[in-house]
Amino acid sequence: MFLSLRAEVEDAVAEALTALSLPTDDLGIEQPPDGVDAVLASSVAFRLAEEVGAPPPKVAADIAAEIDAEPYDYIDAAVGQGPYVNFLPSEQYLADTLETAQADDYGHLPDRDTSVVLEHTSANPTGPVHVGRARNPIVGDALARVLEYAGYDVERHYYVNDAGRQIAVFTWAYETFDESDLPDPDRDSPEYEMVRYYRKGNDYLESADDDAVEAAEAEIAAILQGLEDGDEETYERVAEVVDTVLSGMTETIGRLPAEFDEFVKETQFMRDGSTDDVVQRLKELDCAVYEEDAWQLDLPDFEKNLVFLRADGTSLYTTRDLAHHEWKFEHFDRAVTVLGEDHKLQADQLSSTLELLGHDTDQLEQVFYSWVNLPEGGMSTREGTGVDLDDLLDEAIDRARAEVEDRMADRLRDDDLDEDDLDRIARQVGIGAVRYDIVSKQPTKGITFEWERALDFEAQSAPYVQYVHARCCGILDDAGDVDTDAVDPSALEASEAAALLREIARFPAVIEEAAEDHRPHVVATYTRSLAETFNSFYRECPVLDADKETRAARVALVGAARTTVANALDAIGVDAPTSM
Repeated sequence: MFLSLRAEVEDAVAEALTALSLPTDDLGIEQPPDGVDAVLASSVAFRLAEEVGAPPPKVAADIAAEIDAEPYDYIDAAVGQGPYVNFLPSEQYLADTLETAQADDYGHLPDRDTSVVLEHTSANPTGPVHVGRARNPIVGDALARVLEYAGYDVERHYYVNDAGRQIAVFTWAYETFDESDLPDPDRDSPEYEMVRYYRKGNDYLESADDDAVEAAEAEIAAILQGLEDGDEETYERVAEVVDTVLSGMTETIGRLPAEFDEFVKETQFMRDGSTDDVVQRLKELDCAVYEEDAWQLDLPDFEKNLVFLRADGTSLYTTRDLAHHEWKFEHFDRAVTVLGEDHKLQADQLSSTLELLGHDTDQLEQVFYSWVNLPEGGMSTREGTGVDLDDLLDEAIDRARAEVEDRMADRLRDDDLDEDDLDRIARQVGIGAVRYDIVSKQPTKGITFEWERALDFEAQSAPYVQYVHARCCGILDDAGDVDTDAVDPSALEASEAAALLREIARFPAVIEEAAEDHRPHVVATYTRSLAETFNSFYRECPVLDADKETRAARVALVGAARTTVANALDAIGVDAPTSM
């Protein structure tokens, strides 16, 4: 239905531009500005203002004046509002929305027959996941969900760094030190137990005498060379460490929740010969130079060369990642990678090198994010001083439980809720608050996580939106069986009810925009707007006490709101509790 509306809007804009003898190559169809009741808008006036020789608002008004909504089923009117041409939905579109939004799959767009590999997190398997890096799995998983809602066939990949120096140090330390040399682990979990070896090894390399460090470095270098030479025993030694740490890390990430379809290891591209093949082709490029005991690419537009092979014949992370991306291009239509902002130079060099190797990098899309900080300050897993994600999630659940206990004291006293219910709600609200607070911000903006804001039931937070879903569930439970199949949408004449239906109707367009621009925070912003609109409706429009016809229509509207809130939260990976 939404795609039908979009097609009508595209036809209407194209016909108006043709009538005005203006180009139709870019129609500028997008989400309308905030506070506008339209479902779709066109920003084409911005593009055409210079060509027409008039300001955008005048161009938008002229385009709108050329549009006759009469032939269209879903367009009620086209209105020039400032520099936009905004399209108001017809009664038929709203009636169809009220019906289709009852379905569990509302907001899911048709299959696009396009495969996407989305790589996210890919944190080095050297210890527990810390808060600063928590944005990667949260943004990555939310983006994967949004793309699936938009009709893409998505695979979530974790690219495992199992061939770098850090892993060689970790493997050497694990094989060198006894557990009796180590402090007790912070948690009974594999990555917490293993990270003690990594920290001990780094401390040793920094504090031991020169001869001891030289001997250790020789063993570390032998591990790296063994990987490069394809030595099976070395692979097995490294895999024991990497797989153990990774098992614990992914269990933590799964609490968010975030899961992966495949763990792709760096060493895969060393063992199958594809890294060697990349090296040979890189050496043949005109910009390849041998300087400072290493093979490098003197890439145009970059001050820093890209080193791809050391003098001892060992490859680098970027070299192996080039082979990795060629593998992605072979198996998927599109490749999306979520990266920290500190990887931007490396990502830009990677993209430029892939172009030199003959690849169309339109397949490659990168989403960069900034860090998550706590008011207490910086974090560092290597020094063992950071705030682990497990600790943050535990505290979120504890704080949510205290808040829920206070708000639901009467129901607890009346035995309407038991401990299992309280645990479930505390987990849904607590983890939802962390996830929502992080995903709701533009990825490139830094975040300082604050408990008071994240767990505020009255403000623009996850609990605020989750409570709307719970309220919808409560109303529908009290309403009992109501025939919503033959509801008359005209019974929703109250302005608050009509506004809620128009807001529900925007959901598919929000999904499309978020997927197109790789901005899952757009969905989070929408959930707040939807929750506010529902609360206005709830305050002004009694549901259960209305007359029979109005009651049925409003119950149907509450059902549509419940589905839309649940799916919008699901699209960014936040649970929708049925009671709070």
